[in-house]
Amino acid sequence: MSAREVVVITGASAGIGRALARRFAREGASIGLLARGGLKLTATVEEVEELGGRALAIEVDVADPEAVEAAATQIEEELGPIDIWINNAGVAVAGRIMDMSPDEIRRVSDVTYHGAAWGTRAALARMSERGRGTIVQIGSGTAYQAVPMLTSYSAAKHALRGFTNGLRAELLHDGTDVHLTMVHPSAINTPFYTWARNLLPYRPVPLRPVYQPELAADIIYWAAHARRRDVYLGWATVGAIFVDQLAPGLADRLLVRNVRMTEERSEPAPPDQLDHLFDPVEVDLGARGRFNHISQSRAPLVRLVARLSGIRGALADGLYDLLRGRRIWR
Repeated sequence: MSAREVVVITGASAGIGRALARRFAREGASIGLLARGGLKLTATVEEVEELGGRALAIEVDVADPEAVEAAATQIEEELGPIDIWINNAGVAVAGRIMDMSPDEIRRVSDVTYHGAAWGTRAALARMSERGRGTIVQIGSGTAYQAVPMLTSYSAAKHALRGFTNGLRAELLHDGTDVHLTMVHPSAINTPFYTWARNLLPYRPVPLRPVYQPELAADIIYWAAHARRRDVYLGWATVGAIFVDQLAPGLADRLLVRNVRMTEERSEPAPPDQLDHLFDPVEVDLGARGRFNHISQSRAPLVRLVARLSGIRGALADGLYDLLRGRRIWR
């Protein structure tokens, strides 16, 4: 068995995945890097090794379950038993649902939802035999409150949340000691907004507040080791959940108002905009997107709220164990 922690990150060559690769590399982890596009993967491998980690890059489209399974087998053969699997890969189409083709809508779900499902199954098949391991789903505030013009992406994150909650209950039922955690970021400054397929006349802009991917990586790294149920990253996520539960109609109207304000601040869409929906973009943009000027790198209160949001699940688990021990229920 490898002495290093073995971690798998999907969507590892850009955005949050790239920041996570750097974060785990600093801790000396062995990292299976799954992504499309050889140029970006090569650059990620170089960064991981420079930071003290060990890297295994595998070009894979996570929408292909057989390719994901083969990648998991290769990682365990070359790096050792997988300790943490992070499902981060996702694609999006910016535009109205009625302007999208069925293939575009299906592709968003195939990568963002089904890709995470295939990764979870591949990890769980191995972890359950050993009775240990953690699977981290990168969710979103849109898993609670759908965002117009990103409706298909929001739907995929909703599906992933339902999948994770249902599977978590199955694991509890079966007594399988593999932990599932889900981290729900607000808007993060990644290339997501640069190479999402864009059907709009303007360039997509994230709803504020926006956070740097390194901040997200730090919180996800913590969540991967803290065995929390759900972790909420950013005020937009926390606010969306609260308002949606309290007054969903008001939440819809506030969201539409924010989207309209965002549209007003946007630039016209360039004719040569990048698009990675079906094919990888062979341009290495790293972890950050084009919104450094509005993104927060230091957010102590956001970090605190993220950690506190995970405590709720830990308290619930403790209460369940206490009551079960007293045979109040079985």
